[in-house]
Amino acid sequence: MQPRNMSMSGVVDLAAVKAAQEAKAKAEQTRAETARQGGAGAVSPADLVIDVDEAGFEREVLQRSAEVPVVIDFWAEWCQPCKQLSPVLERLAVEYDGRFLLAKIDVDANQMLMQQFGVQGIPAVFAVVAGQALPLFQGAAGEAQIRQTLDQLVRVAEERFGLTGLTVDPDAEPGNQALPAEAPAGPYDALLEAAVQALDAGDFGGAVQAYKNVLADDPANTEAKLGLAQAELLHRVGGMDPQQVRKDAAERPADAQAQIAAADLDLVGGHVEDAFGRLIDTVRRTAGDDRDAVRLRLLELFEVVGPDDPRVAAARRALARALF
Repeated sequence: MQPRNMSMSGVVDLAAVKAAQEAKAKAEQTRAETARQGGAGAVSPADLVIDVDEAGFEREVLQRSAEVPVVIDFWAEWCQPCKQLSPVLERLAVEYDGRFLLAKIDVDANQMLMQQFGVQGIPAVFAVVAGQALPLFQGAAGEAQIRQTLDQLVRVAEERFGLTGLTVDPDAEPGNQALPAEAPAGPYDALLEAAVQALDAGDFGGAVQAYKNVLADDPANTEAKLGLAQAELLHRVGGMDPQQVRKDAAERPADAQAQIAAADLDLVGGHVEDAFGRLIDTVRRTAGDDRDAVRLRLLELFEVVGPDDPRVAAARRALARALF
């Protein structure tokens, strides 16, 4: 499977934002189903470090990442720095007591995985959290740096996805760990899949309607709310002349609609702070209905980026200062 969302920061990637929300929902479903079946049970310390190949990657890494962050150590027998790094990672996996699982991948025997992750040199360390891959570091890093990176990974996994890790029992038999159960299909899976297919086909109007159909029955559906915000944004931008939009915005800084259109383009282009800053500045310059329209569009763009993004939190504070 092709890794997704290879960065925890940087420009907004609408597909990656959607993937994050989908991954979170699936992880929650998987944990609920595992709990219903009596839990996954405890693992032994020896089970915290596993060798993974291409055939077992989906089962042993992707599926397990709905339960615990999986750290991947890309290594090779001939790699001298790997021989320094791997023992440290193995020791820390045991020391962290189930808060992450260490998967070791021999690049000589698993070239496809190396290519899919875009590994340019080894040792290289990645993580997979709730089905999403992200780079951690490359090279034989010092233990202090490794600990800092692992602490951040564990914190993000718990805060954003509710992944608290595995239960470790020193007396458990090695090799007795259970994989998470397949998440049950939800009542709106068919409609949500239809919306995704419409997005992939460029039918943004169809995607908007599909997401609205879900929200009509389930107004709190997180995936549908996020998808609708994305689809509406793409639908708006699809009919724009970018050069004309930029020209209008530059010539009319107090024109609410001109700035709203330019902010949409900013966001789709990955310029998150520019989009937010443009609309906040316009809130300061406008009043009445124009100001309210700008504020509402800004709130919609917050939905696209996601409430957990620190840029959204900063922009919310700036908006409050601009309003009051």
